[in-house]
Amino acid sequence: MSTSSKPTYTVLLVDDNQDLLRALSFALEELGGFHVVCANDGIEGLEIFYDIHPDCVVIDVKMPGLTGYQLMRAFRGDSISMETPLIMLTALAQDKDQFAGMAVGADIYFTKPVKPQVLAEAIHKVIAEGSQERMRRYQELVDNLTPDFSN
Repeated sequence: MSTSSKPTYTVLLVDDNQDLLRALSFALEELGGFHVVCANDGIEGLEIFYDIHPDCVVIDVKMPGLTGYQLMRAFRGDSISMETPLIMLTALAQDKDQFAGMAVGADIYFTKPVKPQVLAEAIHKVIAEGSQERMRRYQELVDNLTPDFSN
C-alpha cells in the first residue's frame, strides 16, 4: 500500500475519440497519478462535471452535442465551475483557433498530438497555480482585447 503524501487529483477528459480517451486515461493515471474520468461529448462532460467536480478538465473542440468552446463557456459562466482549470486539447492548430480557445477560458491550449507527460505536467501546473493566477491571466487577455480610447 502506498503512503504517498501527494493528493490524488481527478481529471475529466472530454473527447469523442474513444481510442484517444483510453490512451490518455491510462497515461495520465500512470504518469500523473490522476484519477481519470472520461466523457464522450460535451453534454456528457457537463453532466459528469457536476456529479464529480473534477480538479481539472481536458476538452476537445470538435464534438457532437456541445463543442469544446460551448462547454468552456458553460463552465466559465457558472459560479460552481468558473475556477476549475480547463485545458483545451484539439486538432485545430491555427492561431485563430488558439485565440478562440483562450478567449473562452482555456488555461492552456494544446494541439494534438501532445505527449502524455507534457499534458500530465500541464495539469499539475494549472491545478497548483490556483484561481487567483487563473483570473489574473484571464483579465490580462480581456484587457488586451479592450481598445484604449485614452489617446
